[in-house]
Amino acid sequence: MASSSSFLLLAVLLALVSWQATASDPSPLQDFCVADMNSPVRVNGFVCKNPMEVNADDFFKAAALDKPRVTNKVGSNVTLINVMQIAGLNTLGISIARIDYAPLGQNPPHTHPRATEILTVLEGTLYVGFVTSNQPAPNRNKFLSKVLNKGDVFVFPVGLIHFQFNPNPHKPAVAIAALSSQNPGAITIANAVFGSDPQISDDVLAKAFQVEKNTIDWLQGHV
Repeated sequence: MASSSSFLLLAVLLALVSWQATASDPSPLQDFCVADMNSPVRVNGFVCKNPMEVNADDFFKAAALDKPRVTNKVGSNVTLINVMQIAGLNTLGISIARIDYAPLGQNPPHTHPRATEILTVLEGTLYVGFVTSNQPAPNRNKFLSKVLNKGDVFVFPVGLIHFQFNPNPHKPAVAIAALSSQNPGAITIANAVFGSDPQISDDVLAKAFQVEKNTIDWLQGHV
């Protein structure tokens, strides 16, 4: 019985160590590590500011997240507050974003390579979803979606392609998202594939998407 308990304890400890080893952001080893943006030293994240020089403003930003934003050509605007805006977020593994959606606007398919996202609808309605990875069938590229109303919450797992769309042609929508990284990153699929600099060869993309090269050329000229 003791041997079984010891094995279970060892398994739990190994799982915790493994989780920490694969986490996107390093865990803090002190109360805080305010980013020193002026340091010439380059590390994974930012060097800590002298704690004797830290003050409340290092943990604060007058972000006006209660104010609506002007949306872009796809009908959305993401206002991200990460370590670049609040230096005190360094090593804390979290950031936040306000997302505004015009009527019929969308936050197009994208991924966050370093963060899981949890989204809450503040106003309006959103159609959201994500696609699983190229894992073995039957879950290969499985599409999971949901219509969210005010007050609803949805989670997008780290690294998976996801989107949000406002299906209402007359009213805007607003959401707040929390992300499990001080710097979650974002890769918008259309921009990355068709708008890279320099461009990916249209031979490559035509083969990948099984379409004519002139279709790829048109897409590359419009992203």
